[in-house]
Amino acid sequence: MRRLNLRFPYSGQQSQAIDTTLLVLGLLTLVGILYQFTSSMEKVDYWETRVARIEKQQHNVSPRRPSTSNQRGVSQEIRQEIKKASEVIGQINLPWEALFDAVEFAANEEVALLSLQPNVANRTIRIGGEAKDLSALLDFVEALERELIFENAHLVNYKIKLDNPQRPIVFLVTAEWVQTF
Repeated sequence: MRRLNLRFPYSGQQSQAIDTTLLVLGLLTLVGILYQFTSSMEKVDYWETRVARIEKQQHNVSPRRPSTSNQRGVSQEIRQEIKKASEVIGQINLPWEALFDAVEFAANEEVALLSLQPNVANRTIRIGGEAKDLSALLDFVEALERELIFENAHLVNYKIKLDNPQRPIVFLVTAEWVQTF
C-alpha cells in the first residue's frame, strides 16, 4: 500500500493573506458584538434602577382613595369582565372531542349531520341534519339517548322534502350533555 502525504495547505497555495484577513474580520466582529452587549446591559441597568426608584416613590406616597361611586362602577365593570372571561373559559374547557365523538358514533350512513350548536350555559346541543327516512332519524335519536354523554335527546322538529324524489327528512334534535364526562 502506498503512503499518503497529506499537507494542508499544500506548499503551492498562497492562502496566508486570506487566512489573516478572515481572522481580523472575525476579531472585529467579536469586538463589535461585545460593545453592543455592554451598551445594552448598561441600558437595562439604567431602566431597572429607574423602575425601582419609581416603585419606591409610589410606596412612600400615601395612596388616594377613589370616590365610592367611581369604585362601584369600576368593580361592576370588573365583575362583568370576569363573568365574560369565565364563560369563555367554560367554552374552551369543554371536552369537545368527547362531544363530537359521541355524536359521530350515534350517526350512521343514513343520517347526514349539517350543524352542531352547543350551548355551554345550558349544557345543551342542537343538532341539525338530514335523514334518509323516518326510521333512520328515530334510530339516530335513540342512539344519542344511549350515549353516556347525552341525556334527554328529543326530536324538536322535522320536515320531509317533497321536492326531492328521495324524500329526505330535515330534522333538528336537542340533547343535554352530562356534566361529568
